Amino acid sequence: MLQTTLMKDLYRLEMVDVSIQDLKQQFDQEIKIMAKCQHENLVELLGFSGDGDQPCLVYEYMPNGSLLDRLACLDDTAPIPWSTRCNIAQGTANGISFLHENNHIHRDVKSANILLNESFVPKISDFGLARASVKFTQTIMTDRIVGTAAYMAPEALRGEITPKSDIFSFGVVLLEIITGLSPIDENREPQLLLSIKEEIEDEEKTIEDYVDEKMSDWDTISIDKMYSVASQCLNEKKNRRPDIKMVQQHLQEIIA
Repeated sequence: MLQTTLMKDLYRLEMVDVSIQDLKQQFDQEIKIMAKCQHENLVELLGFSGDGDQPCLVYEYMPNGSLLDRLACLDDTAPIPWSTRCNIAQGTANGISFLHENNHIHRDVKSANILLNESFVPKISDFGLARASVKFTQTIMTDRIVGTAAYMAPEALRGEITPKSDIFSFGVVLLEIITGLSPIDENREPQLLLSIKEEIEDEEKTIEDYVDEKMSDWDTISIDKMYSVASQCLNEKKNRRPDIKMVQQHLQEIIA
C-alpha cells in the first residue's frame, strides 16, 4: 500500500508492501485526479516532485491533521465538540458528492484520509486508489483488492468497484464521529467498530451507550439521526444504501 508522511505541508510517499510500479501508478493517479477535482472539501494539491527515490506531493497545510488523530485526541488535543463533528460529517459528504458527480470513486474513504484545516473544515485526501468510471452506475470488477479492510464494503472485498462502496466506508466514519472509537481495536469487543450495528439491531445496546464520553454537548435527537444515516450507509446490500445526495440531505437536517 501507499503511505504518506506529513512533513509540514509536504507529503512524502513511502512504499509499504507495494512495488515500484504500483507506487508510480498511485502517484500518477493522485496527480491526475487532483488536477481535475478541485473543491472546498478536497485537499488542494499545490505541486509535486517525481524525481529521486522519494516522490513528493505538496498539499495545502492542514494544521489540525487527520480526523482519526483528532478523535483520538492525539498529542493531548482537545476533544472535538459534537457541533463541529456534525459539520465535519456534512463537509466530508459534500466532498464525496463532488467526486461522485465527476464520476470518481475514492475507494479509501476513512478518517485518516479526512484532513482538517485551522477551522476544522474537512478535506478528503489520498486519491492514489481512486477510480474513474465512464458508466458510473455500472459495477466494475477488478482482481486487485485495495482499500482499508475495516472500512470496506462486502462487495469491495470481492473486487467490485462501485460508488456505494464509498457510502459504506463513510458509514464507518460516521460511527467514528459518534463514538470517538477507532475502526478496529484487537483489545476491544467488538474489535470492528461497524459490528456495534449488530448489537444495536439485536437490542443489546443503544447508540447512546457508545457515544464518545469526551463530548459534553451532544443531544439524543441528533445522535440518533446521525446513527440512522450511518446504519443506512452500512447496509450489506449495496442497492439498499442511500446515494450520497440522500446522505447529504439527512446530514443537513441535523445541523439545520
